[in-house]
Amino acid sequence: MAIVQKKHEMPTQAPEVRAHNFSEVALGYTAEIVVEEAKRCLNCKNRPCVEGCPVNINIPDFISRMKEGDFEGAYRIISESSSLPAVCGRVCPQETQCESKCTLGIKFEPVGIGRLERFAADYHNENAKEQPELPKQNGHRVAIVGSGPSGLTCAGDLAKKGYKVTVFEALHTAGGVLVYGIPEFRLPKAIVAKEVDTLNALGVDVETNVVIGKTLTIDELFEQGYEAVFIGSGAGLPNFMGIPGESLKGVYSANEFLTRSNLMKSYLDKPVTPIMKGGRVAVVGGGNVAMDAARTALRLGAEKVYIVYRRSMEELPARREEVEHAEEEGIDFRLLNNPVEIIGYNNEDDPRDPKNGFVRAMRCIRMELGEPDAKGRRRPVPVPGSECELEVDTVIISIGTSPNPLIKDTTKGLEVNLHGGIIVNEDGLTSREGIYAGGDAVTGAATVISAMGAGKVAARAIDEALSK
Repeated sequence: MAIVQKKHEMPTQAPEVRAHNFSEVALGYTAEIVVEEAKRCLNCKNRPCVEGCPVNINIPDFISRMKEGDFEGAYRIISESSSLPAVCGRVCPQETQCESKCTLGIKFEPVGIGRLERFAADYHNENAKEQPELPKQNGHRVAIVGSGPSGLTCAGDLAKKGYKVTVFEALHTAGGVLVYGIPEFRLPKAIVAKEVDTLNALGVDVETNVVIGKTLTIDELFEQGYEAVFIGSGAGLPNFMGIPGESLKGVYSANEFLTRSNLMKSYLDKPVTPIMKGGRVAVVGGGNVAMDAARTALRLGAEKVYIVYRRSMEELPARREEVEHAEEEGIDFRLLNNPVEIIGYNNEDDPRDPKNGFVRAMRCIRMELGEPDAKGRRRPVPVPGSECELEVDTVIISIGTSPNPLIKDTTKGLEVNLHGGIIVNEDGLTSREGIYAGGDAVTGAATVISAMGAGKVAARAIDEALSK
């Protein structure tokens, strides 16, 4: 039988429709498409796709089950390695991980591994009636700081081994960046809630509204009887450019903007606490978070949304799929531009003018690409005399985040690097005995699946340490 050269297209909402709603953009494969896509898998003996997965899902075996139409069996295989399959099937950059290693991808398009994983997880969530069996308890207690992907993964792996695990979350909703950082149209909140419910059924307790370092310290957790602590608190401290005007009203960090939108539920049809209406919005940056912020602003009613990025489209770090969706929805990409000042209204004659202190425009300078930098990307260089103004009402800065220093400042002997990331060894162990860390709290902002991989590594190390 001839090999189908291209992966099956993912059905999506039409751009002109989805640009005005928060419903999920990707609609998912049908069962028929799933079987046909699974048949593209060559079932290689050396299984390079598994090597490309940070949590080492047994990809060929789960795809083999899907070829047979055994979707629940496929889910069981995936869940042996992943605590968040419905999440990973939606937001992981498979194109640079498992799919990039796919042998079929050498000549043709790789198998749509992420799309198959999403279907298997959704099928289970829609059809499974029984809760997972509660593992036999082993008498050990572990505390997890943060309910994002690394924390939930570590919690799930330990709970399956019989540990009594408590997850402490600073906000009022479990899920970390999965619920406050990723928009509803990419990852519905109900999907995350279902994954958390599955962990609850395994015996994982989640305590919200607990800020470790303020409500409780890590040392106090040990005093309460926890034998190990995993720090998965993410990287929630936004970076800014340090240009004039960043303190004006109407300037957000992408972190704040998305958190407000998600936790204030502005994605609902009639939100009680909308965060913006109309206007022209500029998002500074070119990563996935910048795409999320720009597309969210569009759905909140912005008249025009710009992505302002200092390099070209080839260097844009966001996933190709997200960039294509943004372009289809009408986002205006102003590439090879770099902001130098945010300009506000300033009516000195009448300080009561309601526009005083608000954003009026953003001044940018044209860039050209010079010699490669340390990462191999061509360095953007300003073009003298090329400054221009972009009239906007809102500016969203999306140039990365750093770990919050609260835990470091309240935990003696916890070593961090120059960027505030917690220093760990290959097992996720920090400079303090019994304290482990992983995910963005260590690396700075990275992918969901890499954070999950760090959570798995730490869970394995914690189990080895406590089961001696």
